[in-house]
Amino acid sequence: MPRSLLFLAAFLFLATPRPGGAGDLDFEPGPLRRDTLLRLVLERNPGIETARQAWRASLEEGAQVSALEDPRLSNAIAPSSIAADVRFGDVFAISQRFPYPGKLRLRGEVARAESEAAGYQVEIVRLELATLASVLFDDYYYVHRALAINREHIELLQDFKRIAIARYEAGTASQQDPIQAEVELARLDHRRVVLESTRDVLAARMNALLHRSPAEPIPPPPGTLEDPPSLPGDSEELQRLALDARPELRVQDAAIRARRFEVELREKDLRPDFEVATSWNSMWNTEEHRWTVGASINLPVRTRRVRAGIAQSEARVRSAESARLRLEDDVRSEVQQAWTRAVESRHVVELHRSRLLPAANDQVQAALSGFRTGRNSFLAVIEAERNQRTTELAYQRSLSELHQRLAGLDRALGRMPGGQGDVPKRTAATGGRP
Repeated sequence: MPRSLLFLAAFLFLATPRPGGAGDLDFEPGPLRRDTLLRLVLERNPGIETARQAWRASLEEGAQVSALEDPRLSNAIAPSSIAADVRFGDVFAISQRFPYPGKLRLRGEVARAESEAAGYQVEIVRLELATLASVLFDDYYYVHRALAINREHIELLQDFKRIAIARYEAGTASQQDPIQAEVELARLDHRRVVLESTRDVLAARMNALLHRSPAEPIPPPPGTLEDPPSLPGDSEELQRLALDARPELRVQDAAIRARRFEVELREKDLRPDFEVATSWNSMWNTEEHRWTVGASINLPVRTRRVRAGIAQSEARVRSAESARLRLEDDVRSEVQQAWTRAVESRHVVELHRSRLLPAANDQVQAALSGFRTGRNSFLAVIEAERNQRTTELAYQRSLSELHQRLAGLDRALGRMPGGQGDVPKRTAATGGRP
C-alpha cells in the first residue's frame, strides 16, 4: 500500500471520536473486574488523547517540511512623476526556489521518523496507565479484604471478651482480661477508620484515571484474586521478548533513523539550491525585450559552517545509538528484577497459604482451649488472635503484591498487565499507526 494511503488511514483513525467524559459511568453488574477497569481507563483517560493528538500533530509535519516554498511575486512601479521625460511603467516578476534534489525527501523522512516516535509514545502512555490501574486495583482489593478481616476479628474479640467477662464473674480470671480485649477492640476500630480512609483515597485515584469526579462510587472488588498463571522459568527468553516488544526501544530506533537522515540532509547543504524566475518590464520600448527568463543558484562556499553541521548531526547519531544500548541494558535489568520479585512473591503466597495460615489458626484454637481450662492466660489468647490477624493480612498483602509484581513484569516486557493483550508492533512502513 502506498505510504500516503497509510498516513491517511492513520489520520482517520486518530480523527475518530473516542468515548469518555466526566459524566456517569455504568460498571458491569457485580464486583469490579480488573479487565473492566483497564478497558475503561484506556477508553476514557485524557492522557491518552493528549499523546494521540501530539502524534496527530507530528503526522502533519512531513507534509509541511517536504513541500516547496511558495513562489514569490513582485511588482515595481516607475511613476511618471519622478521625471517628466520618463513615461509611466511597471515590472512584474515571479520566481520559484527549488532545493537541491533529495533535500525535500530527506526532510520528510526526518519528520516521518519523528512522528513514528510520537506514535510509540502513545503506546507508552497506554502501558503506564494500564499498569497504574492494575496496581490500584490490587491495592483496592487488599484494603477491602483488610476491612473484612478487621470486621471478622472484631467479632472474634467480642466473643473472647464475653468469655473473659464470664470467667471473671465466675472468679476464675482476673479483671485485666476483659480490659485487654477492650483495648484490642479499640485498636481494631482505629484500624477500621484508617482502612476506610485508604479505600476512599484509592477510589478517588481510580476515578481520576477514569476521568470522573473523585467522589463517584467504585464497585467493590471480588472476594478473592484469581490465581495468576505460572511464571516462565527462563529470564533470558523474557529479556529477548522485551527487547523486541518495548515501545521505548522503538522510540529510540526512530530517533536514530531521524538523526541519520539529518546527516544526509546536512551533506546536501554542500550542494546548491536553484531558483528560476521570469519577469515582464513595460518600460522597454521594444516588445521582444519586455519578457525575460532567468535562473540562479546559491554558492555553498562557506563549507566550514556546513561541515560543522554535519559533524554535529553525526555526533547526535552516535549519541542516539549509545542511548539505545543503554536502554537495552535497562530493559534487561528491569525484566530480571521484575521476574525475580515475582518469583519471590509467588513463594511468599504459597508459604502463607500452606503453612503460616493453618499454623496461626491452630494457635488461636490452642490458646483459647488452654484459657478455658486454665492452662494459659488470656494474654496468650490475645497474642494468638493478633498473630492470626497479622498472618491473614500478610497473606492478602502478599497475594495483591504478587499480582502487582506480575503487572510490573508485564510492563517490563512491554505488554498490557493481566494478560489484557500485547502491545501491537509497528514499523516505519506503517507510518507508526497503533
